[in-house]
Amino acid sequence: MEENIKKGTTTVGVVCRDGVVIAADKRASMGYLISNKEVDKVFKISDFIAMTIAGSAADGQKLAQYLKAEMDMYRMNVGVEPSLTVASNLMANIVFGRAKTFIPYIVQLIIGGKDTDGFALYTLDMGGSNIKETKFNSTGSGSPMAFGVLEDLWKENMSVEEGADLAVKALASAIKRDMGTGEGVDVVIIDQNGYRKVKGERIKAILEAKSVRL
Repeated sequence: MEENIKKGTTTVGVVCRDGVVIAADKRASMGYLISNKEVDKVFKISDFIAMTIAGSAADGQKLAQYLKAEMDMYRMNVGVEPSLTVASNLMANIVFGRAKTFIPYIVQLIIGGKDTDGFALYTLDMGGSNIKETKFNSTGSGSPMAFGVLEDLWKENMSVEEGADLAVKALASAIKRDMGTGEGVDVVIIDQNGYRKVKGERIKAILEAKSVRL
């Protein structure tokens, strides 16, 4: 049963002076089978919030859909744009509530974007913990490789453009060594102008410079 669950990935979040960067690969695996090569693992929750998923693709996709719907309802009912803290606290409560039933959502999540006091990341696990990150984080099977790059190259006051390049380099390291990571890279920047995707040509150039062929 466990081998039939689509999973395996690497996701990255980077905090920069002027925003955050969220990134992930596009491979889904079932055991030793690459089951899909075009999986979206970065989800737009609002104009200023994004979420990555690692673990069970089904659980992650449904949680992203649910959180987006809740944030849309929040905006309509409260009349203001939901903050990152609102989104992460709600998701933590949802995941924690399910974990208490002993049938947890099999996920690791990074939620990043604009908060009441700037830009930040929150990391959530399948037990419902909600931890604020002030520098960077990575989840999924390829995260050990990604962390090596992030620890070495992250620096204070990085711009979002520098952060996007760093995120791609971290994912390139995971693609080279982790069987559950590959096929492509999606990178999203969230800053004062909102949510935007980094162009594929730029991502491809960085990967090729790191000797990664997709």
